[in-house]
Amino acid sequence: MKITKKYFAPALFFAPWTFANAIDLGHDLTLSVNVGAFSNYWSRGVSQTQNDPALQGSLTLSHSSGAYLGVWSSNVDFGYGSKTRQELDYYVGYYFEPMENVSWDIAYYKYEYPRQSSLNYSEYYTKLTAYGFNVGGWYSDDLYGDQSYLYSFVGYTANLPFESTLDLTYGKVDYKDNYFFSKSGGERDSYNAWIAKLSKSVLGIKWSVAYADSSLSKSECASFNGFDDVCSSTVIFGAEKTF
Repeated sequence: MKITKKYFAPALFFAPWTFANAIDLGHDLTLSVNVGAFSNYWSRGVSQTQNDPALQGSLTLSHSSGAYLGVWSSNVDFGYGSKTRQELDYYVGYYFEPMENVSWDIAYYKYEYPRQSSLNYSEYYTKLTAYGFNVGGWYSDDLYGDQSYLYSFVGYTANLPFESTLDLTYGKVDYKDNYFFSKSGGERDSYNAWIAKLSKSVLGIKWSVAYADSSLSKSECASFNGFDDVCSSTVIFGAEKTF
């Protein structure tokens, strides 16, 4: 079975409250602007750009109460004559800190693909963070039209010497139906993906390098989206600027 649609939430999404340089608009409102260039748009084990570079950006309006809304965009390339070359993500959410070093985030996302609206879908998101550790998930019930889907994850963020940061994430992608078929004839509805990212800010730009991989074999990857090289291990370089 070949599924040529492989659309997931942005791999490198940054929550609005993390922007130190947010623009103060008054009335308890701030605007965060983020732009970045990456050697690959990788998300949950699969490249969204055929392993090619991506330009990404976001605008996020936040209120001091914790409520926020915004839009995120990236170029994409799904191959097989796909008409769309852009992903647009609209989101609205709420961020809450019940105590120091503990936070909870919930949000709703709507994903749109210009010139190919049949690919649009939505997701619900939640994440609990405590003392550097985090756990959460993304759930959709309208992927590919009527497919349900859950991406659950655990992670850890460590502050390292020289003002650098290490982010570790391990997740499980779980579909309602079997989409992944091996050469031996085996099939399954889930797989695992992980990423380790090291980042450091220099001259106002956040530089990063990440190693990402998934448990999908080449044949399983090809059975899902027609390409056997977009689910393999990869190194991703990035540069971001926040205004």
